[in-house]
Amino acid sequence: MINKYKAICLDLDGTVYRGNEVIPESLSFIQQLLERGIAPYYVTNNSSLTAEQFKQKLGKMGIETTADHIMTSAIAAAKYCKEHFPNATVKMIGEEGLHEALSDEGIQLTTDAPDVVVVGIDRNITYEKLAEASLAIQNGAHFIATNGDKALPTERGLVPGNGSFVKLLETATGIEAIYVGKPEPYLLQYIHEKGYRKEEMVMIGDNYDTDILAGIRFGIDTIHVEGGVTSAARVLEQVEQPTHLFTHLLDAITKKV
Repeated sequence: MINKYKAICLDLDGTVYRGNEVIPESLSFIQQLLERGIAPYYVTNNSSLTAEQFKQKLGKMGIETTADHIMTSAIAAAKYCKEHFPNATVKMIGEEGLHEALSDEGIQLTTDAPDVVVVGIDRNITYEKLAEASLAIQNGAHFIATNGDKALPTERGLVPGNGSFVKLLETATGIEAIYVGKPEPYLLQYIHEKGYRKEEMVMIGDNYDTDILAGIRFGIDTIHVEGGVTSAARVLEQVEQPTHLFTHLLDAITKKV
């Protein structure tokens, strides 16, 4: 059934890999797609890495791709900023992935009186960074968040994600951020603009609240795979259902629906 799609959009952590370990069924699924001449897109809320760094990470797992087939929340945030606030100066909280994405769009970065504040995950966050961002937002800067993921899974357990810092800034300023990452549809929109029709696209992921809702909101088919964030039982409780619910990705090739 997967042959009907031309733009297969795969979530990464929990769908393609877990941490630094590839999920075997997903690796086999991707290899079969490539043998059929289909190069999937990789769609992630992680704003910390550049597209090239994600490409290298996937390469170490035996997955060959190109940087232009990787869509991160950092890339989407930079595109959104360029589209909606042209010629704006930007103050960013974030890491290398966000810095490169903004620079690639020709956006001028500043620390003084910015027009826009863009907040991505920053594992070297400080009180001063948050204070400066808060003051800039209160002084009229537009407020963009790469994503709203409140917690991140690690070997030690759940730790604060970008959404936790964004909520802190929203509380301090009384201003809600513009969220770009999943479940908002912007990452999929920018893939759509590469020349695909919506009926040619499918979003695949393990997290109902981000991956599946992003696809539903954008109006494309969705496939939920088990073994990640959201259990099949919880998915079945939702009002809006994914197009398909599979145990693992290989079902998308072997099952006829």
